Amino acid sequence: MRQHDRLTLPLLVIFAGIIAMYGPTTVELFHGVWSTDRNAHGPIVLAVGLWFLYFKGRSALQQQMPVQPAPLLGWLTLSLGLALFVLGRSQSFYLLEVGSFIPVLLGTVLLLCGKNIARHLWFGFVFLIFMVPLPTTIVDTLTQPLKIAVSYSAENLLYFFDYPVARAGVILTIGQYQLLVADACSGLNSLFTLEALGLLYLNVMRHESAVRNCVLALLIVPISFASNVTRVIVLSLITYHLGDAAGQGFLHGFSGMVLFLTALMLIISLDTFLRWITASWPRWRGRSVVEQTP
Repeated sequence: MRQHDRLTLPLLVIFAGIIAMYGPTTVELFHGVWSTDRNAHGPIVLAVGLWFLYFKGRSALQQQMPVQPAPLLGWLTLSLGLALFVLGRSQSFYLLEVGSFIPVLLGTVLLLCGKNIARHLWFGFVFLIFMVPLPTTIVDTLTQPLKIAVSYSAENLLYFFDYPVARAGVILTIGQYQLLVADACSGLNSLFTLEALGLLYLNVMRHESAVRNCVLALLIVPISFASNVTRVIVLSLITYHLGDAAGQGFLHGFSGMVLFLTALMLIISLDTFLRWITASWPRWRGRSVVEQTP
């Protein structure tokens, strides 16, 4: 019997159990935190993460990777996930309740397939971390300084281009209009989405250089900040030239697309630059060695 046939029935049983466990939680998330701007990226990350695990799992079976269950490590990981779920569910603490989904999946893979296949799927488990809602206290603490920094940068850039702009805290005044830099424009909310997008990009591109991957992953943080400053500037200019109704209408939602398009272009541009640096470095180093040789 093939590995695929042996795993079908256990996977169906476990899939049904996971739906029974996390079904009510998912419904609550869609009617709660996932319906807000702060955590709107959650369902997208969940869908992409599950698709990635399914895709990589099928490729592992098609490559006939050895299935060597790791019962001890699997039960420990699964037990940890179940304990986190019970604690989070009983205390209505989404950080533990939703976060438990990852060790439950990982423990299941270890029990059924073993360490080799779990290692093959590692990116999917890391990617799912970005769907976990953070506690409001942490988000609010980090959001306020980011909002002030975004407001300050947008004010100075608009002033540089001779626009009549002033700032009081996180409120921008441009012409006769006032704009409040809300949490959605702070950079923290989009930071998680953009970091997930960047890591997915890195995984798809499959760069061999670990240094290049780490540098690009770290640079996503300033990319997120720059993209949010761009969004605030775009909204300010729309409001200034077209009026408050335009700034709060369809074009307000369209500015969100500008945010992610800007971030995506910056990620691709930085990746291209790093690729050029990586390709040119051996030539520069070799030329330096030749010039130093007497």
